[in-house]
Amino acid sequence: MLFNSLDFAVFLPIVFCLYWFVTNKNLKLQNFLIVIASYTFYGWWDWRFLTLILFSTIIDFYIGVQLSKEKSLYKRKAFLWLSIIVNLGFLGFFKYYNFFLENFINAFSFFGYNIGVQSLNIVLPVGISFYTFQTLSYTIDVYKEKLKPTNDFISFAAFVSFFPQLVAGPIERATNLLPQFHKERKFSYSNAVDGLRQILWGLFKKIVIADGCAQFANEIFNNSDSYNGSTLFLGAIFFTFQIYGDFSGYSDIAIGTSRLFGFNLMQNFAFPYFSRDIAEFWRRWHISLSTWFRDYLYIPLGGSKGGTWMKVRNTFIIFLVSGFWHGANWTFIAWGALNALYFLPLLLLKRNRTNLGNVAHGKTLPNFKEFFSMLITFGLTVIAWVFFRAENIHHALSYLNNIFSLSFF
Repeated sequence: MLFNSLDFAVFLPIVFCLYWFVTNKNLKLQNFLIVIASYTFYGWWDWRFLTLILFSTIIDFYIGVQLSKEKSLYKRKAFLWLSIIVNLGFLGFFKYYNFFLENFINAFSFFGYNIGVQSLNIVLPVGISFYTFQTLSYTIDVYKEKLKPTNDFISFAAFVSFFPQLVAGPIERATNLLPQFHKERKFSYSNAVDGLRQILWGLFKKIVIADGCAQFANEIFNNSDSYNGSTLFLGAIFFTFQIYGDFSGYSDIAIGTSRLFGFNLMQNFAFPYFSRDIAEFWRRWHISLSTWFRDYLYIPLGGSKGGTWMKVRNTFIIFLVSGFWHGANWTFIAWGALNALYFLPLLLLKRNRTNLGNVAHGKTLPNFKEFFSMLITFGLTVIAWVFFRAENIHHALSYLNNIFSLSFF
């Protein structure tokens, strides 16, 4: 079920009325209704994948309970790795099996060996990348004793499957969202109005901005050999606003919908195209994902505390993994690598935390230096988005080569 569909326009008011007028006096019934609504929302696309999210929920709930009882460090690590292997195993199979298989076959073919293995017709479950990371945050935080495990299965199931942010984020931390299912929620008119405003703003971003830009971006990218450099540049600009409208629009709808039910989700986008350097861009773009990788991958690897080699290694790891998370294609890996190259000079020169405040703070307009920095950062971002949108690496390189050719004029 899509947010910008007639189905959701009917679904949301029904759940809202049941939530506040039928189950409002019983917290457990409210949470149970959220589970039923979330599974209906998810199963509307393909009910078969409900077993997948249910199995993941059961496994991580059980592991959380066991981690609270177990004192042996060895056994605690074993339970943690069980959660990681199960969750990433599902994600890896459904999202990356054919990618690895095709590249494995191509590698052997390069050396003259033909392997008669066929790819599988695997359907990628919607939202698996989001709820997998969300439930992993629970087991990791329980293991690190940053969060007490819950003994309420319904609340945990509601946390994992919470329909407003199930398929497109924000990727909520268990430390923020799960406790909200244990607290009594009262209807707030002001929160509901704010939520509706944010839903409408998100729908505007998605339907007007993203879908409008997509028409031009698709036409230009799909027929890039037929256009000159300036038109290709416009195509890249259109896609730059399309992807922002898509991602941030869905996040706004999710945050606004959550407010209707008394929940507060984290901000996911903070005007990223007004960033003055790439480091600031990544503090403002898809915040829930970038902070997830920072806290659960970058910092455990050593972050930026080690020597130069460790800083470079960790930077490339986090950006390559982030790129690969977005899709099983070399273009996403190239997109991640390019952003790592953008980020490295700032890190090595210790300028990655220079622009922490808002642009033009206390002023009407940014000064020339800020404006020029934003323009350069935006241009670098547009170039990177070409790899994100292209069909393959050759397409991306050809597209950029034609932009930076005399045909631009």
